[in-house]
Amino acid sequence: MKNVILIRFNEIHLKGGNKKYFTKLLYNNIKYALKDIECKIENIQNRLLVRDYADEDEIIDNLRPVFGVHSISKAIEMDNDIQGIKDYVKDIKIDKTFKCEVNRADKSFPIKSNDFAADLGEIILSHNPNAKVDIHSPEKIVHIDIRENGKTFVFYDIIYTYSGLPLGENRDGLLLLSGGIDSPVAGFCMAKRGLRQDLLHFDSFPYTSPQAKEKVITLAKTIQKYIGAKYMYVCSMTKLQEEFHIHCSTEYAINLLRRSMIRVANIICEKYKYKTIITGESLGQVASQTIESLTTTNSVAKYPVLRPLISFNKDEIIDIAKEIGTFDISVLPYEDCCTVFLPKNPVIKPKISEAEREEGKIDLEHLLNFVVENIEVIKLDD
Repeated sequence: MKNVILIRFNEIHLKGGNKKYFTKLLYNNIKYALKDIECKIENIQNRLLVRDYADEDEIIDNLRPVFGVHSISKAIEMDNDIQGIKDYVKDIKIDKTFKCEVNRADKSFPIKSNDFAADLGEIILSHNPNAKVDIHSPEKIVHIDIRENGKTFVFYDIIYTYSGLPLGENRDGLLLLSGGIDSPVAGFCMAKRGLRQDLLHFDSFPYTSPQAKEKVITLAKTIQKYIGAKYMYVCSMTKLQEEFHIHCSTEYAINLLRRSMIRVANIICEKYKYKTIITGESLGQVASQTIESLTTTNSVAKYPVLRPLISFNKDEIIDIAKEIGTFDISVLPYEDCCTVFLPKNPVIKPKISEAEREEGKIDLEHLLNFVVENIEVIKLDD
């Protein structure tokens, strides 16, 4: 008998002929998550195992952020041997209500699941005078998982994680990361669908402080374990915003900035082969997130713009931010570029034609080229 950690997945089961591909992705992502821990990872049918480790809690902590993992259990591994399993449960100590649950994945095992569960429950009762069987709401469940590889796993607790799909091999998404609450959550939500992402941040130094930039780097490194980010691109929007402020209608300032951000993202996507842009916008949350504002922004996008938080309210977003450890960082009182030259009365229902007319007042192409030529690339693993 050996101590192992049993890893289960669920959505991967629905992938049909692609199941093997997604299982391999998950295996590789788990291997990466545990790269600094001495252990062995094994792929058995419909399960993954971690064995030969020193600290099981460290393993579990590193597995929690891995998308595709549905649940984890600390388990005892033994052979698919009826008497051996019965001998093991004799030593289980229980002084509360319980039940046995048997999963007979190995259909050649000679006793059916319900019958074997009853047999094992009787053995546990006979060796634990204070224990009682409760099949509806037991205080403890003894799980017996009989697998096709000739091994049985006995465990008590199931630790549920984020599920979803494993991150893909390529960094296909470019997340527009501000210093706020929403964008890190947006990246988390898209990573849950298997989208690996790098990051694009806009600052407006000297109107924004170096501390604001450091705050965003901290956010990036906090969500890195979820989204698989390797690089963050930092672009200064200062010259653009100054030109907008001097020459363009103040009520269109936010819309012009958002359109410029998407244009910069277009260029980075084309250069580095990203396939989509992700933002933290939520419908109606602020003036730049009305249907008309989003339409005005979308009109300059050359790549799909994904907005996973579009129907979320602020409380829902905050709950996820707290769960993933970004909320306390996001609320640090450092400004971002969207607060620079903020108009008192931003237009709520902008028109594309008006935005284009305002952009015609400046040499937008020259300014965008300046922004792109001065991009700072930060390698997050450094």
